[in-house]
Amino acid sequence: MMGLNVWPSGRITVLFMFTLISVAGGLSPASAARCGSSSSGFSAWLADFKVEAKRRGISQRTLNRAFKGVGYDRRVIRRDRSQRSFKLSFNAFYKRRVGPYLMKRARTRLRRYQQLLNRIEKRFGVPREILISIWGLETNFGRDGSGKYSIIQSIATLSYDCRRSSFFKRHLHAALRIVQRGDMTPRQMRGGWAGEIGQVQFLPESYDKYAVDYDGDGRRDLRRSIPDILASTANYLRAHGWRRGGSWGRGTANYRAIKEWNRAEVYARTISVMAQRLR
Repeated sequence: MMGLNVWPSGRITVLFMFTLISVAGGLSPASAARCGSSSSGFSAWLADFKVEAKRRGISQRTLNRAFKGVGYDRRVIRRDRSQRSFKLSFNAFYKRRVGPYLMKRARTRLRRYQQLLNRIEKRFGVPREILISIWGLETNFGRDGSGKYSIIQSIATLSYDCRRSSFFKRHLHAALRIVQRGDMTPRQMRGGWAGEIGQVQFLPESYDKYAVDYDGDGRRDLRRSIPDILASTANYLRAHGWRRGGSWGRGTANYRAIKEWNRAEVYARTISVMAQRLR
């Protein structure tokens, strides 16, 4: 059974994949020279990053808006260093995460958004039970979505930090593209300490690649737009191999697509079983 990370608050997260990327054997001397382990070099690093981002097509206006007031965030580093890994059986994990209350709320949303879910399923081929299960498990249908941290400041801090610099730099570039496109303002980009955005907890790179403007307002809004939230989740799964009309039990192509959402076996199995019980 794979280990899962837990924040000090006790909430089991979907960020276990971060533990796969470490400094040991991962950073070349050149890369190490561009990162740091304290606040002293952050300003110089950020200046260099802005040059790099501009070369990649980010406007000066976007850079000015996105990085206004951004500094090294020691809280984020403390959260990153305080992650603990432990193991739970599927039964223990499922019992902890999926109780009668969550199932009741899930069934309510299946009824409430029936027409929307019908349209999304027709377009993307992903069953409504899967989408509702993911939405419920990620943030209890938006109730548990954290907005405590500035996403740009958090990801800039983690990009500068040597532990997973290259991983988070990808997400920092994506966050800037989200701002430049107009999907979110820097002020609106608030979420989890590791950059999770909105009610289904997309990281910026996934947001940039797979988010969908399904309500047609010109913005891809994964914080408040239920159509965008559900369609984007379906689009992500379709892009990762979901097969229309197929089952999603372990060993199937669709189960593998679920594991692209979260590679922890216990989490993927929970999505699969919850969806089956909803059906």
